Amino acid sequence: MKSKSLIYTALVGAMCLTSACTKLDENAYDEIAADDFYNNKTEVISAVLRPYTHANAWATPSGQDGWWRLAELSGDQLAWPTKGRHGEDGGKWKRLHYHTWTVDEIGINSAWKLMYWGMGLCNSAITNIENRDIAKMGITQAEKDAYIAELKLLRAFHYLKLMDLFGNIPISTVIPEGASADLPNTTNRAEVFAFIEGEIKANIEKAPKASRATLGRMNQAAGYAMLAELYLNAEAWIGTPRWDDCIAATDKIISGEAGGQNGTMALDPNISDQFKSTNDLSKEVIFSIAYDYKIANFATGFPSEFYHFKQQEIYGGGRNGNDGIVVIPGVYTTYKDADKRKSDWLLIGKMVKFSDGKTPVLASEEYKDLQLEFVDNIQKNKTGSKVSNMSEGEENSGVRFNKYKLGNQFPGPGGKPEIDPNYNNTDWNIYRLTWIYFAKAEAIMRKNGGVATGEAVQLVNDCKKRAFTEADWAANAYTTSTLTMDELLAERGREFIFEGFRRDDLIRFGKFASGSWWDHTPSNANKALYPIPQQQRNLNTKLTQNPGYN
Repeated sequence: MKSKSLIYTALVGAMCLTSACTKLDENAYDEIAADDFYNNKTEVISAVLRPYTHANAWATPSGQDGWWRLAELSGDQLAWPTKGRHGEDGGKWKRLHYHTWTVDEIGINSAWKLMYWGMGLCNSAITNIENRDIAKMGITQAEKDAYIAELKLLRAFHYLKLMDLFGNIPISTVIPEGASADLPNTTNRAEVFAFIEGEIKANIEKAPKASRATLGRMNQAAGYAMLAELYLNAEAWIGTPRWDDCIAATDKIISGEAGGQNGTMALDPNISDQFKSTNDLSKEVIFSIAYDYKIANFATGFPSEFYHFKQQEIYGGGRNGNDGIVVIPGVYTTYKDADKRKSDWLLIGKMVKFSDGKTPVLASEEYKDLQLEFVDNIQKNKTGSKVSNMSEGEENSGVRFNKYKLGNQFPGPGGKPEIDPNYNNTDWNIYRLTWIYFAKAEAIMRKNGGVATGEAVQLVNDCKKRAFTEADWAANAYTTSTLTMDELLAERGREFIFEGFRRDDLIRFGKFASGSWWDHTPSNANKALYPIPQQQRNLNTKLTQNPGYN
C-alpha cells in the first residue's frame, strides 16, 4: 500500500470558491462556512490540499475540458477523431485539431473556469490562513509560513498554465466580497509573466525541499521546475530570451539542491518506473497529481480519454474508456523499432485477453465479434476506403496510449503476473527530471545558435539511452552533429508524448501555426493563443479579447 501525504478528505472538507475570476460577485462555498472552518490543524491542511484534488480535473487527461486537452489536441501527435457513431461531439475535437476554434467554444470556456476555480481555492486558503491566529488554528508560525508559501507556489502554477493558453489574463489574489466587488482588468502577458516569476521567487525558499513528505505537493523542486518552464518559453511568451535563467533553475534540481521525492533526485534507470502503479517510488518525479484509490477511491481519469470500450480485457483491470484519443497517423513510425518506448508506451496490433494472453479481444462496433486490432491509420478500412481525416475513423483507428499503466486487477496467464496490490493508484506526472534535462539541453543549444554542445548531447543521451539495449545504443546515440534543433523537437515528441508539452514545443520551435501534419494544414499566427471565452467577457466586460478573435 502506498503511503501518500495527500489527505483526501480535502475533497469534501475545504471551502470552494467556484467562480474565482469568471463572475467575481458570486461566492460559492461547500457546506462549511469559512468562519466555522480552520479551527484545527486538520482543517487547515484540508484547505491547503483542496486545490490539488481540483487540479486533477484541469491539469491531467481527466475526462474534462481542462488545460491538458487544449495543450495536446491542438498539436501534431494526438487527436480525437470521429470513429463510426462515436466521437463527433459537436465537432469540438475537429476544431481543436484544425485550429478552427471560436470564441464561443464550450470546452475553452470550461478550461478557463476550471483553472480559475482552482486559483480561487488557493486564494481562499491563503487569505484565511494569513488572517487567522496560529493558536486558534492549532499550527505553529513556521507551519503557517510554509503553508502560505506552498499555496502561493500552487497559485503561480495555475497562473503559469492560464498564461500558457490565454496569454493576457486577469490577476486576482483576493477573495471577492459581495455583489459590489470590482472585477479585474486584463493584464498583459509580460506583466503576468513578471507576477508569476515574482511569486515563485518570493516563496520558493520558504517552501520545503522535495521529499517523500511533499509527494503530490508543491515544494522547492517543483518551484524551480516552474521557473525552468517559464524561462524556457520566455522568448515565445514575452519576446525576451531567458536561457541562462532556465539553465540556473534546472541546475537547482539536477544538483539535488532542491531535494528529491525519494532520496537524491535522479533519472530512473528504465522507461517505466515513472508511469506504473508504483510511480510514487520514482526518483525522478518532481511534481505529480497523486492518487490513492485504496484509501480514497480517488483515481486518475486518463482511461476515459484513451481506453477502448473493452480495454479492461487487454490489461486485466476494471476500467474501460470512450475510445477517444489516438496517436495521429505516422507518429508511431517516428520511433525506431529498437526503441523500447515504441513497444512499451504505444499499443498497436491485434488485441488478446490479459487473462490468458491468447484469446482475442472482440470489437464491439464496426468490427463486432471480430478481433480488435489497433492500426496506424484513421480511415474506413472495412469498406476499403483510403480517405483519411478526422471524420473517417472506425473503432480500430489509431495507435493507442499505453504509457501510464494502472496495473492489473486480475492475474495473468498461469497466475503471472499476480494481482497488482497497487492497482489504479498511478500518479500523473506534471514535472519529471527527464523534462528538466531536456530543458537545460535546449537552453544550451539556443544560447549556442541552435548548435549542440557536448553537454547538451550528454543531457539528452542520458535520458534516451534507457530506451535502447546496450547492443543498440551505439547506433542510436546523438552526437553534436546529429542533435540538431529539428531533431531535438522530434526527440522531445518521442519522449514526452501524452505529457502535455507538445503545443508549447511547437510554438517555441515555430511550428504550431506554420506546420502541417496528417490532414492538418497551416493555421494563423494568432492561434498560438486561445481566445478569451466570450462567456467570460459577457460576465466581465473589462476582459480584452486576444488579437485575431474580435
